[in-house]
Amino acid sequence: MSKPIIVGHGPVRVIALHGWFGSADAWKPLADVLDVQRFTYVFPDHRGYGKRMAEAGQFTMEEIAADTLALADALGWELFNLIGHSMGGKAIQRVLLDAPQRVEKLVAVTPVPASGVPFDAATWALFASAAAQREARLGIVDHSTGSRLSKAWLGRLVDHSVKHSNEAAFAAYLEAWAKGDFSSAIAGNPVPIKVIVGEHDPGLNAAAMEATYLRWYPNASLQVMANAGHYPMDETPVALATSIEQFLTDKA
Repeated sequence: MSKPIIVGHGPVRVIALHGWFGSADAWKPLADVLDVQRFTYVFPDHRGYGKRMAEAGQFTMEEIAADTLALADALGWELFNLIGHSMGGKAIQRVLLDAPQRVEKLVAVTPVPASGVPFDAATWALFASAAAQREARLGIVDHSTGSRLSKAWLGRLVDHSVKHSNEAAFAAYLEAWAKGDFSSAIAGNPVPIKVIVGEHDPGLNAAAMEATYLRWYPNASLQVMANAGHYPMDETPVALATSIEQFLTDKA
């Protein structure tokens, strides 16, 4: 396993799992505004992404969870917090399911539910084509951020995605996050979890979270972040960092 990106040296330990269009490096706008005195953040790549693009794997949520727990072991972290963006939001729930005694808190950022996403046929075809087609990726990012952001930013995010993901792994992860369902196994888990969605995200919005996360987790809270769509770490990084760090250090 390649070395993850580590930011900070504080006592609050956090592992952040990236989304389908992301990588460890894609967290940089957020990483630049984090509190490095109070927190230690670790940003790994999933298999098939970033420094691990050539690494073989099954490209499943179970594999991401196993790799995350192996990373925590390598760091010497018995207890830790988790952040997950989009696909990573589903993956952190799998980590919780596999090692509930080790996870202190979860922050799920515009997250995929543990039940997956019920696509219609046309939307599935679009998402399935994104592994090989840059224009499909561009359309997905534009729609998921409310069709309101600059073409330059959209292009850079898509270029990062293409450059930092293995096409076969990217395609396989779609099946894993969209179709896999382990929601019945995590329902009722008492872990504190903060769910953050962007006001301009048309799909993974407040209504979707109220029907899933807030029903499953008795200690869940929901925040709708102003001026953000599906990528608040890019769109509103300071507001996102503030929200995350307040929650992780809240003793209530």
